[in-house]
Formats: sequence, structure tokens, C-alpha cells
Amino acid sequence: MSAEDWLALFSGALTTLALSAAGIALGLPLGLGLALLRWSRVPVIAPMVAVYVSVLRATPLITLLLLIFFALPGLGITLGPVSAGVLALMLNGSAFNCEIWRAALMDLPKDQIEAAQSTGMRFGLYLRRIVLPQIARASLPGLMSEMSLLIKLTPALAVVGVVDLTRAAVRIGANTYEPLPPLMAALAIYLPIVYAVVSSQRWLERRRALLAAEA
Repeated sequence: MSAEDWLALFSGALTTLALSAAGIALGLPLGLGLALLRWSRVPVIAPMVAVYVSVLRATPLITLLLLIFFALPGLGITLGPVSAGVLALMLNGSAFNCEIWRAALMDLPKDQIEAAQSTGMRFGLYLRRIVLPQIARASLPGLMSEMSLLIKLTPALAVVGVVDLTRAAVRIGANTYEPLPPLMAALAIYLPIVYAVVSSQRWLERRRALLAAEA
């Protein structure tokens, strides 16, 4: 492999990281908001959220991406490959994140909420001081696993022309007629990326345990 090939791989890796980071940054809070709507059982809205989550979780990312990229222009909304990819990652991630957040919310002791309400705490206050700190700890493993999965789903964006790490490796293999070396190089680049996510989870868990011990 030439220096130009390695440059193409690292450029694809940066695209993978940027798109993944954008999808995670947008999908994580959106998933939390959806989970809170379902948990609060807001009339009309909660059932709509349940349908949204069920449909998105059942829809393959590549199908969702193609719908966004080719169907939205018919509604007067035209998105480029990168914007469509970020939107697809965000919607896909938000649906799965919603269920992770909601599972933690369902396990939250109801007596804590009742005690907070009995003291006159407003929803936003007990949400910030009681609910969020606890569900963040409980949801951490599931959320980090979902982040890792989202990173590994980015090759699906190649169908609309996004050149991520995997797509760059495939192109190099097609040009050199030796597909194995660039694919192995791509794997070598993916490993530290995913390892960084896993290491972040372990660091956060150790940090949480340390703070709990000090308290």
C-alpha cells in the first residue's frame, strides 16, 4: 500500500469519527427526551413516541438512509450525503437510546419520586437532582455499547456516496486488485477507535465507584 492509500484510509477514518460523533451527540439527548415522554405517559404524545421507537428499531439503517436521501426531495427537502447520513444515524440511535434510558427510568424507585413531589419539588428540579444522576449510571453500559455499534454502522452510509473508512478500503482494494491489505488496515484503525469507547466506559465506571466511595 502506498502513502496515498494510507492517507485515504485516515481520511475515511476521520469521516467515520465525525459522522459517528454527530449521530451520537444528537441521538443521545433525543433518546433521553423520548424516554422521558414515554415515562411521563404524556397523553397522545407517549403512544406516538412508542410507535416511532418501534418503527425505527425495526428499520435497518441502510433502508432508513435510502428513504431519507431519496424520499425527502419529493417533499421539497433535499439533503446531501453527509447530512442524510447524520440524520439517519441520529434517528436510529435515538430509538435505541430511548429504550436504554426508559429501562433505567422504569427501574427508578417510585418512592423517591413521590418523596420529591411531596416536598413540593418541581419536575425540572427533581429530574435534575434525583432522576438524571441515577439513570445516567444505570444506562452507561447500554449507551456505550450503542455508541460502539453506531460507529460500526457507518459503512452503510456508503450507499449514498459517503466515503468512510470501510468505503475507502474497498476503493483501494478495487484499484490495486488486492482487497485484503486495505481491509486489514481498516480493521487495524477500527480497533483503537472502538477500544477508546470501551476504555471511556471503564474510566467512567471507575470514576463513579470512586465518587461513591468518597461519599
